Amino acid sequence: MDGPGGSPVPQYHLPHMATPTVYLETSFIGYLTARLSGDLVTAAHQKLTRVWWDEKRHKFALHVSGFVVAEIGAGDPVAIEERMAVLADISQLDIPPDAERVGRALIEKRAIPANAAVDALHVAVAAVCGMDYLLTWNCKHIANAATRDDIATVIRSLGYKPAVLCTPEELMGEDRDNE
Repeated sequence: MDGPGGSPVPQYHLPHMATPTVYLETSFIGYLTARLSGDLVTAAHQKLTRVWWDEKRHKFALHVSGFVVAEIGAGDPVAIEERMAVLADISQLDIPPDAERVGRALIEKRAIPANAAVDALHVAVAAVCGMDYLLTWNCKHIANAATRDDIATVIRSLGYKPAVLCTPEELMGEDRDNE
């Protein structure tokens, strides 16, 4: 693929896998491990997250980045331990050099606001690493119907294929085993 000015853009895709790839963003892990919320909507999201984790995760190759590890490594020590335990069998992606450039472009083009720079980096790493999906509960800056097209346009303009930005509910899919 060519970048701006026709120069080749390096691709940092993982080796081709038959299993779809998923980048787990920090909010997913937070919803998975947090105590059940008293807020009805948040509690429903937490339950959906746990159902996805228990019933669907085996259908995907799961990945995180150092940005996720840094974010879940902050706060209450007991909560940190619970969040880190989730990562035991999950691959940590190397952060490609081009991810920062893509993240900056997402902010400069106002697809993601400047005060959400780490969100831009999650989206950038997922795209530059060739992830199929980015799984999140961050519907303000990432899985937002009003900004998904803008995010995808910026990523494509830089020569990458954007990951599908979605919530666990959207990635539940049908159980096709009975077809």
